[in-house]
Amino acid sequence: MVQEVVLILGGNLGDREQLIREAKQMLVSKALIKGESSIFSTEAWGGKAEGEFLNQVLLVSTEEVPLKFLSFLQTIERDLGREREVTWGDRTMDIDILYWEDQEIQVPNLIIPHPHLHKRRFVLAPLAELLPDWVHPKLNKNSLGLLEACEDESKVKKWKK
Repeated sequence: MVQEVVLILGGNLGDREQLIREAKQMLVSKALIKGESSIFSTEAWGGKAEGEFLNQVLLVSTEEVPLKFLSFLQTIERDLGREREVTWGDRTMDIDILYWEDQEIQVPNLIIPHPHLHKRRFVLAPLAELLPDWVHPKLNKNSLGLLEACEDESKVKKWKK
């Protein structure tokens, strides 16, 4: 069964724009990209990474099941040079599942909706641009409402070369 999934891609190391392009090219082997936000330049979040990140939200459809799709996404991250040494640290590529349809999933290694998405302006700005009316199934607010209520004051702006 085909399901819609919302992802965020991003990183702060290497040729960030090229890495996002490559991640999207790799995604199409198991997902159809149905929509893309602008790419946003964002401050690091969590206090451990340095430099600006580039982030982009995608709406994709896939026939994969959540844990298998997560494993596929982690393979893309590794193939693009991701090393998991420090939580919230520097990285070439990070791909997070924000939503899986309107499902709530909580299993080891995967919580959907993403448990921190409503606290992170770098997620909410591109999410609200692409899917302003998508409703968070637990918080019962749409993306625009979540962005308006977000207390994160990190700088987030559309990226220009």
